Amino acid sequence: MIDVQLGKILEERGLTIQQLSEMVDITPVNISVLKNNRARAIRFSTLEALCKALDCQPGDILRYIPE
Repeated sequence: MIDVQLGKILEERGLTIQQLSEMVDITPVNISVLKNNRARAIRFSTLEALCKALDCQPGDILRYIPE
């Protein structure tokens, strides 16, 4: 299972979904889908934009959890 740590990162940085949405030009709905682990896929361009805006690495956002 891939776990998205976006909620944790937003909380640590004191950001809202709306603020991140504006920073990366992705709809708040799509940010919410990612944050709540409901995404079935993520584009590398989206992951890159998130990493740039949050000053982090992909591994900070995505975590593999063995079943």
